[in-house]
Amino acid sequence: MLYSRTLRDWLALLQLSSSGEVYTVYWTEDVLAETIYRLRRNHPEWNGAKITSIRDRIAGTFEGGRVEDFSVDDSFPGGDGDDRHVHAAAVACRADIVLTADSGFTISGREPDSMPYEAYKPDDFFVLVDDSAPALVQLVTREQTMYWIQRSTRADLAGQLIAAQCPRFAERVRTYQGKLSLPG
Repeated sequence: MLYSRTLRDWLALLQLSSSGEVYTVYWTEDVLAETIYRLRRNHPEWNGAKITSIRDRIAGTFEGGRVEDFSVDDSFPGGDGDDRHVHAAAVACRADIVLTADSGFTISGREPDSMPYEAYKPDDFFVLVDDSAPALVQLVTREQTMYWIQRSTRADLAGQLIAAQCPRFAERVRTYQGKLSLPG
């Protein structure tokens, strides 16, 4: 989830614009290390300063949500043992939602209601945020539109979200963009 700049930006901007009232992002050094590892593998040409900058921005933006103390055990009912640390951290911080783009993060052998959290894909999560706080999504859509217009004269937020596997949320953002009155 944190690998995609588009998803990372929306996650951060929505949380920051709501002053943490809609949700708080919790993370672990393990999750951050996986993100940085994938970025490095897919962008071997990036210099160290770029990778460090991304890591520091993530940690700084979600500073209050770092989960440091959790015990990894065999209580994760999912099929991928490598996700046990995510489950353990979610349980430790009493998360309501685990947000993951990992298609392997599945809970098997248990009813979803028996878990202490729900697992959401990014598109489902952002749609949930829009259902709960549409004014917040409209605000961030406006801010993002203004930002991208100033940088490149084009603000294809929906296209970026579709490329990041968030087609339903992209349509909502496209609708909000269509209603904007922008200074000429």
